[in-house]
Amino acid sequence: MAFTFFFRDNHTLEQLVKHLLPTVQGRSNIKIWDAGCAMGPEPYTLAILLAEKMGKFAFKNVRIDASDIDGSDLFGKIIGEGAYSGEELGRIPKEIFEKYFSPVEGNGERYRICEPLRQRVLFRRHDLLTLEPFDQGYSLVLCKNVLLHFAPNQRADVIRMFHRVLVPGGLLALEQTQKLPEEVRHLFRQVIGDAQIFSKEEP
Repeated sequence: MAFTFFFRDNHTLEQLVKHLLPTVQGRSNIKIWDAGCAMGPEPYTLAILLAEKMGKFAFKNVRIDASDIDGSDLFGKIIGEGAYSGEELGRIPKEIFEKYFSPVEGNGERYRICEPLRQRVLFRRHDLLTLEPFDQGYSLVLCKNVLLHFAPNQRADVIRMFHRVLVPGGLLALEQTQKLPEEVRHLFRQVIGDAQIFSKEEP
């Protein structure tokens, strides 16, 4: 589903940031993969939460690869411009909205996220079912609203791919209703009980 909104499932994203930051402290290259990013509200929400907790200098070490199969060929342009409608931005707390967004010139119904955050989010067109990642060494992989569209064996294969690209102890986050398939549960340890957040284990 291409349409989404900012600060959706905020509890999971806040817990991700809480558990991620101690593992990446002091690193100069922090890579995150949001697989199935749609038009960008989720990776940009994560970027906002990270910027708030890390401060502007440490945040410059973050790169969020936002990928989607994108049959419309529009996601890259939308994410690059970082401009969204009031409907998509309606759940953002007022102080956060005023800090990171400004009206699009000539279009008072759309707002653009600030340049420092846009620089940290890179769109990549990618089909997860190729099982061919475009990079390695991710501290976090976020994949929501995607796996439910796959057959059970495909889900397991994609999760194995995520395991390969994560650093030791790296985090994997899934949709709240998406459980780990039985055949790959040994690859991860659930971090908390009320969110589908897992830490990479060595098999």
